[in-house]
Amino acid sequence: MATTALISVEEYLSTSYQDGDREFVDGAVVERNVGEYQHSDVQTAIAFWLRGHIKAYRTVVECRLRIRTSRYRIPDVMLVEKHGPAKPGPVTEVPFLVVEVLSPDDRASDMRDKIADYRYLGVKYIWVVDPRAQSADIYTAEGSRTVTDGVLRTENPPIEVPFSEIFETE
Repeated sequence: MATTALISVEEYLSTSYQDGDREFVDGAVVERNVGEYQHSDVQTAIAFWLRGHIKAYRTVVECRLRIRTSRYRIPDVMLVEKHGPAKPGPVTEVPFLVVEVLSPDDRASDMRDKIADYRYLGVKYIWVVDPRAQSADIYTAEGSRTVTDGVLRTENPPIEVPFSEIFETE
């Protein structure tokens, strides 16, 4: 991922990028791999499923998430508890769930850094979904596991998203 010169967090938060939003990592603006058709299709399917089934949470897509004052990430999908109307600006509360959908250009080291940031923040569940392999890994405070039964899960609240709802099998 390409980076630009160091800027302040205030400048980052007041800037809109015409070619897709970017993350902010310790003063550097970091381009995101925004994916392609398959990535977008899976991301949309996950977001629609969550929004249609999980009413106690707000489903948020590609919104800035404050990890700490010097670091902002932009997960593909988040579930955030509803506390009244959505607030302007980045998400500042800890999401219950963060979903990252892999793009062909994503690097493993970059994804490890994102997962570490989400864990640092206290996100209970992190799903990393690979559209090409039609597979996923689930990360929690207890560790990680590869989904082997075709169902993405959480507990408290229990969420079960079957792969058949997010991957096309044609």
